[in-house]
Formats: sequence, structure tokens, C-alpha cells
Amino acid sequence: MEPPDFEAMNLTVKPAPPAFPLCGEWKEAAEGSLFHLANILLFLGFMGGSGFYGHLYLFTFLTVGFFCSTVWAWSDPCTTDTFLWNFALFGACLTQALYIVYKLRSLTFDKDFEELYNCMFKRLGVSLTHFGKIVTSSDGVVHTLEKGQFFAVEGKTAIDKLSVLLSGRVHVTVNGEFLHYIYPFQFLDSPEWDSLRPSEEGIFQVTLHADDQCRYIAWRRKKLYLLFAKHRYIARIFALIVRSDISEKVYSLSDKAFDRAGHLHTPIILQKYHSVVKQSLCFCLISL
Repeated sequence: MEPPDFEAMNLTVKPAPPAFPLCGEWKEAAEGSLFHLANILLFLGFMGGSGFYGHLYLFTFLTVGFFCSTVWAWSDPCTTDTFLWNFALFGACLTQALYIVYKLRSLTFDKDFEELYNCMFKRLGVSLTHFGKIVTSSDGVVHTLEKGQFFAVEGKTAIDKLSVLLSGRVHVTVNGEFLHYIYPFQFLDSPEWDSLRPSEEGIFQVTLHADDQCRYIAWRRKKLYLLFAKHRYIARIFALIVRSDISEKVYSLSDKAFDRAGHLHTPIILQKYHSVVKQSLCFCLISL
């Protein structure tokens, strides 16, 4: 039997075509400037931070970056899918950026509330959204005290709100004895507020009257506690700033704790403030 003639049978198997097209030749020139600009803008956009302004930065750069990618893809007739995807992402980012701008415009506040935010809440990282809820709970009203008018009278005025002084100066006395002044962006009634539980009632143990025309913001107890129940973050922020304010008041009274002979003379109200601060600091460390 003769051996088979493999050359005559031609059993050579042709290689299967590749599953994806191979690069026939490299481009001599780089992609256009729009391609590189788009990637630079996308890189800068993804470095955006949190919060409203961080998100606005993020989506602004992404919008411009995807727009450049869309224009670049449009110039190449072989990149229809790339064009459609970039155009869709451009539209989504543009919509989100416009929505953030709309939200920022709707969160503008009066000058008094802007100063309050910048002086007391911004440094704690409170967002404009949370601050808007805080302003809403105060009804957005700024109250006025004329010179000599009383904010609270010792033993008579009920503790039913929490207030922050915006302008002017308030004189604080107990039994006719001067204690300290309250200046702008300090609480008028932080010790009284913090000395009561939500279900308790009480009256002022000090008298507060305006040395000159004063303006202040007030939150009613019930509305503020409802806000705290819905937003625990806001409750922790208020706990921090209220107890920090109490500490400052106690510090301002420390020089009055000694008489001329150097003997310790602590008024009852000062003892109360010290007790409140001690409890406040312990609670603040636990809650934060």
C-alpha cells in the first residue's frame, strides 16, 4: 500500500479570522486637540469635592469635557457609538449642573442669615441645605430689641426659645449684680436652654436687657426639638455650638470669681453655669 500523498491532498488548515479587527498601521499623527482637552477636563472634574459647590465644580468640568468628546467623535464618521455615548453623558451632566445651580439660587438667604452662617455654621462644615432647614425652623424672622428693653426678667420670663444675637450688646445681671455682656453671634439664653430637658419648663434666673438697639434670631423650643428629631446631625451641631457658648460665658465670669482680697467668691448663677458646662461637655463627647 502506497503512503498517502499529503502534498497532493493539500490538508493545510487556513487560520481563522481574528475575532476583532487588527490595527493595520499606527496613525502618524496624534489625535486632535479636542480629544486631549476633553480628557484633561474629565480628569479635573473627577477631582471635585463634596457639598453643593464641590458637585457644581464636578459636573461643570464633566459637562465641558463630554462636550469636547462629543465634538471630537462627531468629526470621525466611524465612531457613531462613541459620539452617542458622549452626547448622552454630556446631556446628563449638563442637566445635573443646571439642577445644582437652581438649588443654589433657591438657597440664598438674607444678609443677616448669611452672616450667621459664615460666623457660626460654615466653619463646622454645615451644608447650605441643612442651614436652610435651620432658618426655616426660625420662620426666617429677625427680632428687634430697643435700647433699654428687656429680653428676659429674672424669675418671670419663661424659657421657651433659643436665641442668637446678631447686632448690639446685651447686659446680663442677677439680683441686680452685673455678670457679663453678650455680643453679636453669641447665644442669649444658652445656659437656660441647656439646663432643661425637652419635657421640662423653667424660668430665667438672670435679667437680660439691651444696652443699645439689638437684633436677634429665635427658635421656639417645640419647633427646634421637632427639627432635632428629624435631623440628628443638626441636633449634634446645636449641642456643640450651644455648649461652646456656655463655656465662653463661664470663662468670661472666671475673673469675677475672686474678690479684691483674693478669696474665692462664686455666685450661685456661676455655680450653675459650671455644673451645666460639666454635663454639657460630657454629653458632647459622647454624642460626637
